[in-house]
Amino acid sequence: MTFNADVLGYVIRLKAIFLPVIFSLILIGLTYGIGEKFVVAQIRYGGGGDWYGDQTAVSTWLKFLRSRVGIETAHDRIIIKLTDRDLYQYPFLYLVGHGNVRFSDKEVELLRLYLMRGGFMFVNDDYGLDKSFRREMKRVFPDRNLEPIPNNHDIYHCFYDLSGLPKIHEHDGEPAQGFGVFHEGRMVVFYAYSADIGDGLEDQKIHPGDSSALRELAAKMAINISVYALTH
Repeated sequence: MTFNADVLGYVIRLKAIFLPVIFSLILIGLTYGIGEKFVVAQIRYGGGGDWYGDQTAVSTWLKFLRSRVGIETAHDRIIIKLTDRDLYQYPFLYLVGHGNVRFSDKEVELLRLYLMRGGFMFVNDDYGLDKSFRREMKRVFPDRNLEPIPNNHDIYHCFYDLSGLPKIHEHDGEPAQGFGVFHEGRMVVFYAYSADIGDGLEDQKIHPGDSSALRELAAKMAINISVYALTH
């Protein structure tokens, strides 16, 4: 029996596309187990910034995880303080806002331990939190920097194959850029700067100017971040 070279090449390409996705889904099942639900815990921080932003974004994000990835999730966000006793019940934290972010000394210590012990934090720059967030991360990890994440990193390709961090809102026109903080080789913080993924997930009536194409890119990036956090 002989195979056409073009057909064989097509099959190999399909395997390259789908096997990582299948493997990711298996890992998610092993990580969460049957009956467990993925939860996005949004951080209530001090400093005066609007920690409560993206009020409709997380429910949309979780809906996409259920329908497209097939994992069980909560139906809306959980609001949490870093000092809450049940912090470790939520391995995925979400921080968002436009203004000042400020952690207490105790919160700095607790966040450092949480991240070093396996937790993950996704930070979405709604525009305006960059300076204060970078300051606070230096308090959390004084010996580490927010490292630029190259476009070939797995976080952009682990479920959907994206060209890099999509830019959803223009803000001041700077390009979207992903940054990360690593501990023992594992990314523990992913920071989406000048992209505003959360706004692309909000109800369309909140940002009616966002095209369906931009909203789709935001959905794909949010899914990738979730899958990456669950499988690494």
